[in-house]
Amino acid sequence: MKSFIRLMAAAVVMLLAVMPVGAEGFFRDIEYQVNAGFNVGGASPLPLPEEIRRIKSFDPKLNMQVGAIATKWLTPDRKWGLTVALQLGTKGMETKARVKNYGMEILDDGKKLKGRWTGMVRTKYSTQQLSVPILARLRVHDRTSLTFGPYLAYAYKNEFDGYVYNGYLREGDPTGDKYVFEGDSRASYDFGDELRKFQWGLQAGVTWMAYSHLAVNANLSWGLNDIFVSSFKTVTFNMYPIYLNVGFGYLF
Repeated sequence: MKSFIRLMAAAVVMLLAVMPVGAEGFFRDIEYQVNAGFNVGGASPLPLPEEIRRIKSFDPKLNMQVGAIATKWLTPDRKWGLTVALQLGTKGMETKARVKNYGMEILDDGKKLKGRWTGMVRTKYSTQQLSVPILARLRVHDRTSLTFGPYLAYAYKNEFDGYVYNGYLREGDPTGDKYVFEGDSRASYDFGDELRKFQWGLQAGVTWMAYSHLAVNANLSWGLNDIFVSSFKTVTFNMYPIYLNVGFGYLF
């Protein structure tokens, strides 16, 4: 959170630096946009840890997002601006991977087993969030502008679950008791309660005005904190949400 506050402060300082002396009231020269689009991406460790031996399949899903944007132009030529957005949307993915000594906590016939899993893992991740990006905007062409800055998000619904199969669990550590799952045998897991409610990161984007009121938007958001709470140690590596949002907006 301290790092996020520093980023916010840096963005404000940068924007104030380009504001002209004697600018008219802040609430003048503001334009508004409503938009909709979809998020494509996933939550991933960086780089891939040695526990993940092979990604067998990846489904980014079609994650919808709607929002509203207000841009305050800070210079008379509308070259520099401050953009604040309110976005409501879903981010998610489904993966299937072959892993070795992967931290895992499973349920097997009502019994909880925790240790190191070697075999196949199927994972479903979904989060529904309200996010607030605060961005510097630079118009580089009559029809094109670029944005960059931090965002803060609150997740009001989280899911991270799946099952393991075609492998074995070593309870406790890689030398512990061995539990084998073969054929149609599988065991489920659910880490949804261990996901963070608050996330933050950076967002960069481009807006192209196709017509006087129709905008085409593309934004890349990169989370800078682990999707899991710090007290959760079963998954032994950090995972970061990285998503591309593409959509359309109507400019008032």
